[in-house]
Amino acid sequence: MGFKSSFIAVCVCGGVFEDTECRMTTLMERENSMKTRLVATVKGVILCCVLFLGTPLFAQKNSDVILMKDGDRFTGEIKGLRAGVLYISINDILGTSSVEWSKVAHLESKQLFVVKTEDGSVYTGSLNTTNTPGGRPMEITVADTSGQAVIESPKIVQMKATSAKFFQRFNGSINTGIIYSKGNESTQYSLGSEIEYPRERWGADAGLNSTLSSSTGATASTRNQFVFDAYRLMRWNNWFYKGLAGGLQSSEQGIIRQTSFSGGVGRFVKNTNRSRISVLGGFAGQNTAYQQEIPSQNLAFGLVAAELQFFRFDKTNGSVDAMLLPGISDPSRVKFNLNATYFIKFTGSLSWNISVYDNWDSKPPGGLSGSDYGSSSGLSWTFGNK
Repeated sequence: MGFKSSFIAVCVCGGVFEDTECRMTTLMERENSMKTRLVATVKGVILCCVLFLGTPLFAQKNSDVILMKDGDRFTGEIKGLRAGVLYISINDILGTSSVEWSKVAHLESKQLFVVKTEDGSVYTGSLNTTNTPGGRPMEITVADTSGQAVIESPKIVQMKATSAKFFQRFNGSINTGIIYSKGNESTQYSLGSEIEYPRERWGADAGLNSTLSSSTGATASTRNQFVFDAYRLMRWNNWFYKGLAGGLQSSEQGIIRQTSFSGGVGRFVKNTNRSRISVLGGFAGQNTAYQQEIPSQNLAFGLVAAELQFFRFDKTNGSVDAMLLPGISDPSRVKFNLNATYFIKFTGSLSWNISVYDNWDSKPPGGLSGSDYGSSSGLSWTFGNK
């Protein structure tokens, strides 16, 4: 018997309608008050987590030295290298600055860095520059307690500042956007976040994307997706194995809950400071719960995936992730997923992003829609060494 029905029954039996109604109102007010406090508490926890991850964890000593070929000298903190751009935090200057990697003549840093090269080799240690004859590329020495490696600067694809402390290794980003139209009172919002944990020969990252679209006279459309993956480099250069797990909810496709697990072996077919392309092959399993009392489905798939990342000096970067799932338990069924994001940098850690997604199912059950696609745009803020 429900909460309200129980009260009505007591009222009928006792003949004290007014007294019971007052008690019921008091209990409902207490329940609403508890819900309000709970929501406020959750919001407070989320805000504290954002502040906790975003500010004090990544503070380093600003004692790194960078010397440019034109003679300019900077002292501060090296954040990292990606897409041919060296990111640095300069003493007495607010925000993060960027310089072209090919114009750096000398650098020194006692921080720990994960350094990746074109051939897939990975090194961890502090940085210094060796004395090289004129006309030759700058050589970087990466040194740790076990030894040192000397690498020509053009062969370095990526450098990420890391730490011996667990929490200081995290990098991430938060994306958000909202559109409102008075005409039909339509609202569309998007929220995305990503957090990454890089190590010398392995790494893990997680991402969350959520969209909601509502307008007068129409049912609200929602889509929520969560992805987690972890990889480890193999002993052969540019080869790796990877495991993925994810969850999806899509009102457009009638999906209440979809969980998937997959894994396979992949290779970086191109790995430079301008672009990176990787392919992955393996197997996947999915469990999907649908609306309209449709029985849940458990399916096995093959996995063919590709990832493209491209960069342009300090201005733009983008990524495209595509996944093809040919059916194994049901050979007549094929699924395809696509996620693409393009960033235009404003300044420091602030960018404008444009995202596109597409989910396609060749054989949806019960007459449900086989596709769900859309796009969003908004501001993006990065934290850590990302």
